Amino acid sequence: MTTVLQITTPPLPASYSGPSTSKATISRPTTRQLLPAGTAHLQHLRLLHHHASDFAAHDEHYASLEQQREEERKRAAQLSAEDDLGVGDEEEHPDLLSLDPKEWKKHDYYAVLGLSKYRYKATPEQIKVANRKKVLKHHPDKKATPTDKDATSLIYGTVNTNDDAFFKCIAKAHETLSNPEKRRQYDSVDHDFVEQWEDVPSATEIKARMSKSSKPNDYFFRTLGPVFELYSRFSRAQPVPQLGLEDASKEDVEAFYDFWYNLDSWRSFEWLDKEVNEGSDSRDDKRYTEKKNKSERARRKKEDTAKVRGLVDLALSLDPRIKRIKQEEKAAREAKKAASRAGTPGVNGKANAKPSKEEEERKKKEEEEKKVAEEAAKAEAKKAKAAAATAAKKARRAARAAEEGGAA
Repeated sequence: MTTVLQITTPPLPASYSGPSTSKATISRPTTRQLLPAGTAHLQHLRLLHHHASDFAAHDEHYASLEQQREEERKRAAQLSAEDDLGVGDEEEHPDLLSLDPKEWKKHDYYAVLGLSKYRYKATPEQIKVANRKKVLKHHPDKKATPTDKDATSLIYGTVNTNDDAFFKCIAKAHETLSNPEKRRQYDSVDHDFVEQWEDVPSATEIKARMSKSSKPNDYFFRTLGPVFELYSRFSRAQPVPQLGLEDASKEDVEAFYDFWYNLDSWRSFEWLDKEVNEGSDSRDDKRYTEKKNKSERARRKKEDTAKVRGLVDLALSLDPRIKRIKQEEKAAREAKKAASRAGTPGVNGKANAKPSKEEEERKKKEEEEKKVAEEAAKAEAKKAKAAAATAAKKARRAARAAEEGGAA
């Protein structure tokens, strides 16, 4: 059933006036050039220019590319198996791949080469292997697979647009770590070491925590042991004595403190030097910058030496073994005195009883005889010396008489 609604529109008001005629005109048609773009158009261009719109040739080309990549992966795996030296394949964080080569002094070079687990312990051979792997992966002409899925290339599809920049970072890392002098400067301010060194608790904190700890001795060794081990890398003399354990011998404890109080550290701070203003050829600027850098290096070295010395002083003042050694020495002295007074066997197991009267008389007689013999020997020596002097005097008189007779 259909329902019809009757609607009555209200009349227009008397003040209403119709719209005025517009004076606008329609613009004349123009010709515009549209630029093709987008992923679909790029695929179309590849198909058109590289394969003459032949889908079979297109598929064959990409199959060959995939085969080449697979061969590169196999070659990399074979290289890893033969000459890897434990380097492995470290995961690359996106922040690492986006490093700016201009900020080269702030880079973590061990992370750049994939040697974060070795760091200063990495051998020159491991550095070479790690660099070869990174070059194979990130060189613009040799990389095995693209890494940035959001970037596109007209020919090869997806690529990492920052690969050229990251490759420069790889080259700089290899240049630094393969040079002994530059590596020494870099290792002195290595990111990993600096972070751990700055986290070392102060003397006040260590003392407060030891006083609150139910096992202060365990806290002492657990806290300060890794600190000395951390800084040991900078010692010129190797191996470096470590803090050790609570039951260490007196010789080991003395050797530890003697070594650390005379530590010869090669740590330096040239890596933190400020560069001369870019584009400046002024000798005054260079001299001022060099003078400033030298002053800063000396200041940092002094602070570093003072911190190490302070840690050694702190360890010596809190070391529970020092108190134990002193107690043992005191007990040994008291036992020796007691054994001497009582005439009982001493510490070394020999009798300490007082000698008898006969033994004393025998020793006294031997001493007197020895004294008499020494006096007799002295007298004989004195006589021989006097006789020699007399003979020499007579010889001189005879020589003078002979000279006077010849002159007459």
